[in-house]
Amino acid sequence: MKIVHFADAHIGLETYGGMDSATGLNTRVIDELKALDAVIDFAISDKADLVLFCGDAYKNREPSPTYQREFARRIRRLSEAKINTVAVVGNHDLAGSPGKASSVEIFDTLDIDYVHVANKPEILNVTTGKGEIQVAVFPWPRRTALLAREDVKNLGIGQVIEQLQNAMADKLVELAGKIDPSKPAVLAAHVAVSSAKTGTEKNMVIGSDPVVMLSTIASPVYDYIALGHVHRQQVLSEHPPVVYAGSLERLDFGDEGEDKGFYVAEIEQTGKDRKVEYAFHKMQARRFLTLEIEVPDEEDDPTARVLSNIAQRAGDIAGAIVRLKLSLPGHLASALRDGEIFKALKEAYNVSIARDIRKVSRGRGAGWINDSLTPLEALKKYMETQNIAVERRKKLLEYGERLINEKLSADRGTHAG
Repeated sequence: MKIVHFADAHIGLETYGGMDSATGLNTRVIDELKALDAVIDFAISDKADLVLFCGDAYKNREPSPTYQREFARRIRRLSEAKINTVAVVGNHDLAGSPGKASSVEIFDTLDIDYVHVANKPEILNVTTGKGEIQVAVFPWPRRTALLAREDVKNLGIGQVIEQLQNAMADKLVELAGKIDPSKPAVLAAHVAVSSAKTGTEKNMVIGSDPVVMLSTIASPVYDYIALGHVHRQQVLSEHPPVVYAGSLERLDFGDEGEDKGFYVAEIEQTGKDRKVEYAFHKMQARRFLTLEIEVPDEEDDPTARVLSNIAQRAGDIAGAIVRLKLSLPGHLASALRDGEIFKALKEAYNVSIARDIRKVSRGRGAGWINDSLTPLEALKKYMETQNIAVERRKKLLEYGERLINEKLSADRGTHAG
């Protein structure tokens, strides 16, 4: 029995993108849809028996009709291929109040063949071409339902989260107790496990996530435990496998260097024995790249140094979302030729430049400054460090001497008065 496990599509996240004139869609949304297409294509071509989508179809709880249409088109392809798909409701899918529908609930309402939406913790008995499999589902908990209880209304937020975590643990234990160990079983959940290494989801959360212990969720009654919510793909346990698929796309610079894709698990049963194998399938996600360049205090041409560094990374820049972080002394800030820098980065998908303008310290570039120098001598020393042409230096020194003398005369007049 072949299972495709993915999560956190976050369709509608438009950061770093622009409008695509051909489709009318944001270019970053096109990236997200391409990633989703890759999963669907694989599931269909490899004849998956079950697809587990572990939550967060959209970027926010009230997606635009356009984004709902695009997601539905892809789920319909799985339905038409007669592949059972279980979609677990994530925190970004939940409505803001208990009476409202989740953003993926429409599939249940329309009774789409082979599509099952998990709005509450329960056991689904799914019949595939390879036989029946038990799918325990655990959507993101509805905090609003808990807050409506009389015994919780006056509790602080910390106490509410503790109550919620206890209720989650109890429900997970209850679900595991309902599993028939003689049949294949998986758990599909959108949840935060305490031992997980967090990813970009921490930038998309308001407040604190309720968490569960790994020991609570890693029940041996399951052959495979598919998780969503944490954007960094990782395996928390081998026996049984407890796996975060991670987000399909890189969402911000917190994902820089992180592999993106989905998992494929295969459950093989021989008599009463079952064997599970699983592997991560890496996809080509949009790359994020940070270039950190420090311009020395004594640099003659800061732009040339920046361009040289950019040229060394030309192969990485093409098609990437690039963040250029420049550190340079204040006296060189105006010497940067921005037009040349942006031209050198023209192959990037998106570019942002951050400047850290630092003061020249006496211990480094300004080591020649000391109290024994006259103002004119200090000016002469400074111009020598700036490689100013000799003829221009003479003229500037003449003006400088005149200004210094005028200032000294004015000061003497003030003191005499």
